[in-house]
Amino acid sequence: MKTVFFACAFGLLGAATFAQDANSCADHHAAVNARGDMVMGFDHAKTTHHFILTPEGGVISVSANDESDAESRDAIRRHLAHVAKMFAAGDFEAPMLIHGQEPPGVPVMKAKKTGIRYTYQETSAGARVVISTLDPKALAAIHDFLRFQIEDHRTGDPVDVRPERQPAKD
Repeated sequence: MKTVFFACAFGLLGAATFAQDANSCADHHAAVNARGDMVMGFDHAKTTHHFILTPEGGVISVSANDESDAESRDAIRRHLAHVAKMFAAGDFEAPMLIHGQEPPGVPVMKAKKTGIRYTYQETSAGARVVISTLDPKALAAIHDFLRFQIEDHRTGDPVDVRPERQPAKD
């Protein structure tokens, strides 16, 4: 009888912990979205982010969900053009503000900034930043950074390295 009681008690505690974790995760994601809207200058609900890992580095891509939404498209372009310049200078304040923490990979990306290239490109519905390097340590850091973005923004993008490709909605 005692065994059944303890099993049920621990089961209930486990369920309560799971519910707390789920609420905490939802709260964190809502905070990321709210801070992101403020820092990026556009509404996350009107846009789609993609983070793609490539053999040379990766791609950060953002598109307006509605191709006629010029306001979001233009805000995306301003933000990603700024991101490419900031990252090239070793400035990762924007992702730190959005996520409430320093993303993995950032210290190495800062230290190896001269060996990483950030290329801004406009797309029909927004823009993207192509990140590339020949440095293996920088490459690993870029992949860590992009995997974190995939998880924290809940994009559903693959977390493994893919040949460079256009994100689904360009």
